Amino acid sequence: MSQNSVPDFAELLGGAQHTAVHLEMRDVYGVGDEVEEIDRFTRTGQITLDPTASFWPEWLGIVKDTLARGVVMRRARIVSEPVTDYIRWEHAVTPLNLGAGEQVRWLPRRHASDIPLPGNDFWLIDDRLAVFHFFTGGGDWADPGFEFTEDPAAVNLCAAAFEAVWERGIPHEKYTV
Repeated sequence: MSQNSVPDFAELLGGAQHTAVHLEMRDVYGVGDEVEEIDRFTRTGQITLDPTASFWPEWLGIVKDTLARGVVMRRARIVSEPVTDYIRWEHAVTPLNLGAGEQVRWLPRRHASDIPLPGNDFWLIDDRLAVFHFFTGGGDWADPGFEFTEDPAAVNLCAAAFEAVWERGIPHEKYTV
């Protein structure tokens, strides 16, 4: 499937009927819409848990719309310890994800050594469509930034990887950084 023939992310989640799961495996992201908040957090330790600030209104709206249709959204993050400043910030703002209804777990990287993992972060929609995300070494979006596949081998790898990480993962409320 080419990028030109696929919907934007809101439309993609809008097509989910049962599940939407996301596996994040990087310790640092540097995408444009987060940079200012992360810089402020790194300098001051302060975060904004205002769901109307920055990029949150759009994302939280998408999440709430998706969940309202009965779709279960889960997010798992594999992280190195001690964690980076980015992961500390991400952990601090995760209550916004939880407040919208996402479920979030964290897995220390040392507990993922025997899990077969794809080479990139991904979203998996209804165990049928994988969306791989591509980043530069610095964590910004690569060009192209994503690839969609319904290839059964890739989808099965993503499903098995996510479930293994989820099973071992620590619920957000119990994971400390």
